[in-house]
Amino acid sequence: MSAFAFSFGGDDIEETADDLSNLSLSPPPPAETGTLTPRRASSAFPVANQPLLPATTHSLSSLLTGLPSKIAYNTLPITVDGAPTIALPRRELWDVRVQLMAEDEEVGLGSADVKTGIYEGGFKSWESSVDLVRELAGEGLKGRRRFLELGCGTALPSLAILQRHLEKDGEKGKLELGFADYNPSVLRLVTVPNILLTWAALRPTSDDAEPFEEEGELDIDEDLISEFTAALTAQGVTLSFFSGAWGTEFATLVEAAPRDTSAELLVLAAETIYSPAALESFAEVLMRILGTEKGGGAMVGAKKVYFGVGGSMEDFVVRVEGLGGLVERIREEEEGVRREVVMVRTKEETKA
Repeated sequence: MSAFAFSFGGDDIEETADDLSNLSLSPPPPAETGTLTPRRASSAFPVANQPLLPATTHSLSSLLTGLPSKIAYNTLPITVDGAPTIALPRRELWDVRVQLMAEDEEVGLGSADVKTGIYEGGFKSWESSVDLVRELAGEGLKGRRRFLELGCGTALPSLAILQRHLEKDGEKGKLELGFADYNPSVLRLVTVPNILLTWAALRPTSDDAEPFEEEGELDIDEDLISEFTAALTAQGVTLSFFSGAWGTEFATLVEAAPRDTSAELLVLAAETIYSPAALESFAEVLMRILGTEKGGGAMVGAKKVYFGVGGSMEDFVVRVEGLGGLVERIREEEEGVRREVVMVRTKEETKA
């Protein structure tokens, strides 16, 4: 089992996205030795030297059952050139730690940001996910209404899309959001709570009710959950969730899920190519998914080079082109850690 640190030191990104450019990469620590203490049978994390987690679908209701009676949150402000600041509420990392410790699930929140085959970094927010939020805000959604975020974690890009949909006045139309993360615990403890917070921040309340603050705690009970799920249905929002390792089984599961095939799919992904192995499996599953779609594409954000780990945007571009894809560079961040956002399409799509 190998462990990588991307210099986040076990903490989440700062509460202002403007400070992200000051972060720098650090070499990975030595590979861990020894073995993990076996977890209880219901553990969401695999044990070292055991097979990777299988591809699995999850219902929203099953993920909501794991929520505590309250969750602590803060709000991440993201500035966008020429546009109002986007404010995304997200669950506090320390609050996730508390729940994990209560459930005897401590893997994933140590000094390493990624433990291959154990934990893929989903509890924390990453720089490139903020780049995707900015790119989506800058170019507009262009009428898109189907999205799938691979390696979603805290799901900042999808949260921004959901927020924009919920803020619309009048006829909203339909919105399909898919969320995929290697660890089902990430979906349960971070992704779904953040979706709930995004809705709660815009929830109509009576004049005497407490307003939604930028930082605080959200009380959760059956009435709130019922109101949340009813609101999603009323506003045309459909959510789907997937976990497990990328591969043929994962792609088949995604392809078999109910979907509106009349709408083009936009896949979103950030920081999914940090190592050669991750890059290879991600590129293959991405092109497999895009190959089954009529139209659509993928917006992928990543660091140009993952020093000491082996992944790079250039290697990703070469691999995608080798699999029959076309890549367009659409955003570049030069300050701090150099990053890019690219758009991936199939050759068949560009001919259409």
